[in-house]
Amino acid sequence: MNSSKPPDSVIPKLELAGVHKTYGRRTANENRVLNGIDLIVENHQVVCLIGPSGCGKSTILRCIDLLDTIDGGQIRLDGVDVTRPGTDADAVRRRIGIVFQAFNLFPHLSVLDNVTLGARRAHGVERSVAEQRAHDLLERFGLGAKAGDYPNKLSGGQNQRAAVVRALMADPEVLLLDEVTSALDPELVAEVLSVIRELAGQGMTMVLATHEMGFARDVATKVCFLHQGRVLEEAPPAELFSDPRHERTKQFLQRVTEAGRL
Repeated sequence: MNSSKPPDSVIPKLELAGVHKTYGRRTANENRVLNGIDLIVENHQVVCLIGPSGCGKSTILRCIDLLDTIDGGQIRLDGVDVTRPGTDADAVRRRIGIVFQAFNLFPHLSVLDNVTLGARRAHGVERSVAEQRAHDLLERFGLGAKAGDYPNKLSGGQNQRAAVVRALMADPEVLLLDEVTSALDPELVAEVLSVIRELAGQGMTMVLATHEMGFARDVATKVCFLHQGRVLEEAPPAELFSDPRHERTKQFLQRVTEAGRL
């Protein structure tokens, strides 16, 4: 019997179709940030969003995690529109982890309590179960000895790794990373990127907003260049970085190269 539903193999893990987002609507300060974003993320892909500041990279991630409400279009997870009215946003967020450029760890809680709090409070996981998973993840990412420490005793790189562990506690299907190295000293960037590289090697589906062009070139499955709230160009990293099609992409990459960041 024929079915109008396509087979699972052709349904992207994540899809943005004609997504619009404007801040300050109907005011003199209206700011249209996303102007018809089309983006497909297949299962196990690592998609890097690049472009100048203000092009909409962070807003895309916030909209995917339903932290910001879109003004038009759809965001689909496994083919289901998660932006439709009545969607349980918390249920969606249990499937999508997000890490911000600011660590957002509670200073009065230990690392262990920080990374288990969401699992215990939001997901109802028993403390003993949550703590065992947390210890396993902290050990995996070189923080096993830091479980009892407080954030002010950790380096920036260690805090950011703890934030990644917190996002992984729910075993997300998709991980969003928003400029996670931008607040770090240069010598700490490598330790956070190594964690992301390990996750990519293990098949984690990820969408990253990043200024680390070399990392995007080495790790991404696909790189998307954003300009004026649209995906102007997307391609495998070897293709986009060596032979960009659009003049605006060429200008951006030339400036990045001149700044020594590629």
